[in-house]
Amino acid sequence: MGRLVAVVAEGTPSFVERLRRVWDAGDAVLPLDPRLPPPAAEIMLRAMRPAAVIGPDGDEVRLDGAEAVADGDALVVATSGTTGAPRGAVLTHDAVVTSAVATSARLGVDPDRDRWLACLPLAHVGGLSVVTRALVTGTPLEVAPRPDPVVLAGAAARGATLVSLVATALARVDTSAYRAVLLGGGAPPAATTSNVVTTYGMTETGSGVVYDGVPLDGVEVRVVGGEVHVRGPMLLRAYRDGTDPRDADGWLATGDSGALGSDGRLHVDGRLGDVIVTGGEKVWPDPVEAVLRAHRGVADVAVVGRDDPEWGQRVVAHVVPTDPADPPTLDALRQAVKARLPAWSAPRELVLEADLPRTALGKVRRRQVGGRAQPA
Repeated sequence: MGRLVAVVAEGTPSFVERLRRVWDAGDAVLPLDPRLPPPAAEIMLRAMRPAAVIGPDGDEVRLDGAEAVADGDALVVATSGTTGAPRGAVLTHDAVVTSAVATSARLGVDPDRDRWLACLPLAHVGGLSVVTRALVTGTPLEVAPRPDPVVLAGAAARGATLVSLVATALARVDTSAYRAVLLGGGAPPAATTSNVVTTYGMTETGSGVVYDGVPLDGVEVRVVGGEVHVRGPMLLRAYRDGTDPRDADGWLATGDSGALGSDGRLHVDGRLGDVIVTGGEKVWPDPVEAVLRAHRGVADVAVVGRDDPEWGQRVVAHVVPTDPADPPTLDALRQAVKARLPAWSAPRELVLEADLPRTALGKVRRRQVGGRAQPA
């Protein structure tokens, strides 16, 4: 059995080199998001139990409480699941290879003519799968820290033909020079150019498994009671805690609402639960609410997602202020959240409330929350 090694996943070629080094040693990699504030990173490491961390300087620091990985395990990719608590989807080398081959075949990737640009966060499966896809197929790869216009234009000038983006980034950059643009991480914009391929997948599926509504080779999709289920050889082996979310026949219930059209294409409506997808990042309300409740100006709070033309959804904090005459500001609440959680969890809108609707057991009825927006 091998070790799990956390590697700080900065968007540089060094991460790729360290990934290969860990794999060559027979170990598995946990990509660690460099954007996590220290408290969140500590929670992640405690939950995933790696044997060591390789930092930005390349030095390896050994950790206590390590748990081995099974033979054949390649990656443990963090996902918050449905509760917001850190979990890790364990992907085997076989799953990584199968995913890379299936996605590359669907796109018609030619290593002699194509070149990948990896510019999404490498701790997320959408960015990480670009790296693993390139490594498996021997396709040239360029790695950048973010998908800004200068990065995409420069990479295209150097021969990049393929890139993966989320809708927020797509709206801000020119992708006309790219042969194919994979788009994931939430609902696509109403209109896209001909080189954009909308993908559907999640951490548990090892990246996108449905392209433009059509499952990749080897992937099966069904809809049960309005919920999308998927099955295929690129799915996770289990979570890091040993639980397997698949049923006895290998089907994964995704928690997403969808339907199969008369043409057999999958149409996904969104999450069945309360998760907020903003700019391709997932935000669960409970951890954000916990931080905001600790603020002295907040007596009560409910966090919800609202439709947003730029971000897909925006995080909205509905707050009952401790002193209605002196309520907290949006900026103060954003800073509080960003000090404890990833920056994308911070609310983009503050709505002041007199009270919040709750069930008999005291749980906030998020779908009934409403109020007046704080004046700008």
